[in-house]
Amino acid sequence: METERDRTAARSNERYGDTLAEKLGKLVGATFILVGILGFIPGITTNYDELTTFDHEGAKLLGIFGVNIIENIVHLLFGVVGIMMSRTWSGARTFLIGGGLIYLVLWLFGLVIDKDSSANFMGLNSESDWLHLVLGIALLALGFLVGRDRDRSAAATA
Repeated sequence: METERDRTAARSNERYGDTLAEKLGKLVGATFILVGILGFIPGITTNYDELTTFDHEGAKLLGIFGVNIIENIVHLLFGVVGIMMSRTWSGARTFLIGGGLIYLVLWLFGLVIDKDSSANFMGLNSESDWLHLVLGIALLALGFLVGRDRDRSAAATA
């Protein structure tokens, strides 16, 4: 005979990772972890011998995007936070929208600072600025588009 506990456990198992928001949040988080790791691998990061803590010149991920140790660590942490937040629909949506806003702020920051000044503690270059703009728009779009997914998820677990 099936108990209420069995039904709750079954609904919980069906529900885990089921929403599009959660899947996308985890995918984005995993991608940022991968980018953070790749930033520490010579060859994938060119001029690796110039990778420093706060440099704004030298090491470039894929030979394009300026990186430094702080930025690689931030990518790793952002990815871990994204995966952890994406255990729920609301957490995933918050991660996607919040991440989008953060990347738009980074884009604006990259536009207004002098790339050769000490204010460029993240190794930004014009390629990074474009990437931050695209990431910001994409994450915001994903966060807002998955809002419709919640109703379908709630109906499936009821």
